[in-house]
Amino acid sequence: LFVPGARAGGGPASSDFKGFTLLMPAVSVGNVGQLATDLVISTLDMTKVGYFYTDCLVPMVGNNPYATAEENSMELSINAEVYSLPSKKLVALQIRSPFIKNKYRPFCQTLLSWVKSSKCARVVLLSSSHAYQRDDEQLLGTPLRYLLTPDLEKAVGGLMQELNWKEMEKVAAYPGINDTEKVLHIPGGGITKLLFTESCSKGIQMAVLLKFCSEGDNIPDAFALVNYLNEWLQLIKSDVNTSSQWKIPSSWRLLFGNGLPPALF
Repeated sequence: LFVPGARAGGGPASSDFKGFTLLMPAVSVGNVGQLATDLVISTLDMTKVGYFYTDCLVPMVGNNPYATAEENSMELSINAEVYSLPSKKLVALQIRSPFIKNKYRPFCQTLLSWVKSSKCARVVLLSSSHAYQRDDEQLLGTPLRYLLTPDLEKAVGGLMQELNWKEMEKVAAYPGINDTEKVLHIPGGGITKLLFTESCSKGIQMAVLLKFCSEGDNIPDAFALVNYLNEWLQLIKSDVNTSSQWKIPSSWRLLFGNGLPPALF
């Protein structure tokens, strides 16, 4: 359930995102989707317009992860917050805590219900999957993959081919026993598969962008995924090295410590 808050400058935040693209992470291996979403919110200076109330996530509270000065550093943030940038028709749902056991399905149902009621045009889910569980075909080429629901495939499928992107391969349901029956398998992907299949059945336009990775220092994976997203949506001007154009949130200093060069802040 989306609960609108007050916008910067006063006045209530709108709950109508008609024609907007909803960007959100899956809570998946390496937290890559969440880190990539952080980069988008921070770089585009998106405005917090409310939060997503749910009992499906572990409760948490903390300081403003995108603080730019002492004045706004003490603002509180919770486990699922919504940010908006009307000029780009972009809304982002950032998730900051893990899911409670057996709560995947009710969360997906509530989320997709909100997508329909808020009139979002499409959903882009940023995710990741265990690199060590790839099959032989998935070991070839780029570690980045995409998936499109049938409704979105009609609209942007041709563009993905122009970008030379690789669609997420299906794998054998019973390896070594029956290699002809193929299924979608996203190990370590959290809600990714369920949310995607539900969107397919409900006629919702959804794209999944994901990266194969391992747990560890996942900053490079986040940059790779957000640059992949930028190839399509052109959120910032493309350059040879777009990583340097993304603004690192102040909270990453606390998260990763000295693992980030000072020049990134």
